[in-house]
Amino acid sequence: MTALSNRKIMSLSFKDDVYICDIAIKKSYLVECSNYFFVLQHRNAEEEAKLPFFIRTETTDFYIIHIEISLIKFKDFLTGSDITDFSIVRVIDNEEKRSRVRSNYDYIEFLKIPLTGTHVLYPATTRKGNLSFYFREAFLYSKFEEVEITNDGILNVFGVFQNIGLMVGKNAKYMLLITSNINNDEIYVPIKLTTLAEDKYGNYVWYSSLKQNGYYAQVNLKQYFSLGKMQYLKFHLLMEHEVNEEIMAVQSNRIKINHLNKVYPLKRKFKCGRSVVQVICKPTKKSKYFSLSMGEYRFFISFLKRVKQKWINIRRSGKLLQIYKSAFYVCGKVLPVDKNLVIFESFHGKQFSDNPRAIYEYMRKHNRNLDLVWSADRRHINNFENKDIKYVRRFSVKWLLQMARANYWITNARLPLWIPKPKHTIYLQTWHGTPLKRLAADMEEVHMPGTNTSKYKENFAREAGKWDYLISPNAYSTEIFKRAFCYNKEIIESGYPRNDYLYNNNDLSEAARLKKGLEIDENKKVILYAPTWRDNQFYRKGKYKFDLEFDLKKLKEAFGHTHVIVLRLHYLVSEQIDINDYKGFVYDLSKHEDIRELYLISDLLITDYSSVFFDYANLKRPMLFFVYDIEEYRDTLRGFYFNFEEKAPGPLVKTTDEIIYEIQKLEQNGFNRNENYQEFLERFCYLEDGNATKRVVQKLFE
Repeated sequence: MTALSNRKIMSLSFKDDVYICDIAIKKSYLVECSNYFFVLQHRNAEEEAKLPFFIRTETTDFYIIHIEISLIKFKDFLTGSDITDFSIVRVIDNEEKRSRVRSNYDYIEFLKIPLTGTHVLYPATTRKGNLSFYFREAFLYSKFEEVEITNDGILNVFGVFQNIGLMVGKNAKYMLLITSNINNDEIYVPIKLTTLAEDKYGNYVWYSSLKQNGYYAQVNLKQYFSLGKMQYLKFHLLMEHEVNEEIMAVQSNRIKINHLNKVYPLKRKFKCGRSVVQVICKPTKKSKYFSLSMGEYRFFISFLKRVKQKWINIRRSGKLLQIYKSAFYVCGKVLPVDKNLVIFESFHGKQFSDNPRAIYEYMRKHNRNLDLVWSADRRHINNFENKDIKYVRRFSVKWLLQMARANYWITNARLPLWIPKPKHTIYLQTWHGTPLKRLAADMEEVHMPGTNTSKYKENFAREAGKWDYLISPNAYSTEIFKRAFCYNKEIIESGYPRNDYLYNNNDLSEAARLKKGLEIDENKKVILYAPTWRDNQFYRKGKYKFDLEFDLKKLKEAFGHTHVIVLRLHYLVSEQIDINDYKGFVYDLSKHEDIRELYLISDLLITDYSSVFFDYANLKRPMLFFVYDIEEYRDTLRGFYFNFEEKAPGPLVKTTDEIIYEIQKLEQNGFNRNENYQEFLERFCYLEDGNATKRVVQKLFE
């Protein structure tokens, strides 16, 4: 029985067509719950099945939950998907919070059930350490239980295997198959079948049926020693058997290892001529495959690697974050303020763009006595290099010292809530769009990962409480920002600084220059597709899914000779759209540093509920709204601040055919701004004149 750990299975067994599972749940984990239950859910689908359960026993801190998954009741569900996940669902404030049940890394894969002649159902531990059920073709499975390396370079392995659902023919024999990253050679090592000792394995639920399935093998590692490139060996189990007088071979996936044995990583050094070779055996980080690496040992390089790994471990720990928070607070109190220091940040340090960029460029030209520094995410440093821009790596020690001393912070998105704002710092929040969809306190429900509705609203209000100034592009936005952000300090109603570029650079020569730099045919018209993200479609917090819902093939057939399509996905979307079949027609410029340049080269904007159309309208060019999911977005995810369906400054379309029809109509009849468009400009763009940045800087600094 494993040590008690929250949401972790203590035992899993199979008897009389029933999976029997005991799970430890912390009592404190259920304190806020009005209800909780357990479900099976198909991977990447909404289908789920509730499981019956009861509290078998309890300790001071834990409930031991007993669950039985009967094949009579759940067989069809478990075989209805390749992967079925196992979760606990807690109901808190009428919202469901779902968490995976964790595995105990026992040999649960051996609890298989052959269901057809070719397929098998079995439980397994996922890469993230969770419990799932798999339904797939029969296969060969193996795991190393013990590994040792002798003084003379012999690798001894002791393993166990199972033919999961396989029909084994005559004269079956087994061997290890070893491959190397250096060459394509395959090495075959014979194994010796053994009986597993009852004193070691008798407690395993699979022991009685698999006690004859142990094996032992020896591998002479010296034949692989190399002083050049680091060598990695992968291990598989191979079975050859006779079926209908033919020799058939079945190969397992990479062999896993019992990583709960605390000897890993196992390291040994051996003399190789005048050099030393080091052998390292350990489980891979996610899948727990047996990994063996060999290479020349150099003390200094090894020392640096150890230091680096320790630093990474410290950096990722909660303790370092707490120290960092405290250091930030103390530095903001005791260090002298640098009255000339201004820190800029755009989209969490990912870009040199948007309103902060417009303010930076104006200040660099007109306020030369100030020290202007950009906060740059370490994963996006390339966006700041070779631009004659002064930047500091976000969350570094230097960043901490500069943020704590800076007289001004200028950013267009929320900073992490834990960052304390020093009293001397003036915090300008530029925000990044005129609101169409509901924001913060105005949202009825929040569907984002890692939060719930009340927590999201509370955190937003706490962050907005740190702002000293907030930029608004128009009176409409001012009213919404005050209410949605719970903001009661000064608002600079100036127009958006980022839109000055559209007024000051809107000429054919600039568009031609930009097209040339992007390698877009100057003689073709540009359709810019810039959609927003969907709160409920995500991989994890801060990483959102997105699918192109229109047919690129149809669009290419209609416009491939006269137009190109430029994709600009939201910065929160992590997809990379496959456009290999549409080279020369579709350009994915999602990572282009500033969308303002894409506006300028575009002849038509296609968007949905993104605030980009409020900016693009300043160019007085045509727009289409591809709103294939408008009912769900309007009624469930966000909701709108104004009657978008009646007042949008362009046609609303839901299919590729409708997109093609509207573009062809534009091409034939030209573009005339209708009543909606003119009314839209007067309501939302009346402050935009190319001087918004000047108004902001004068207010803030002069």
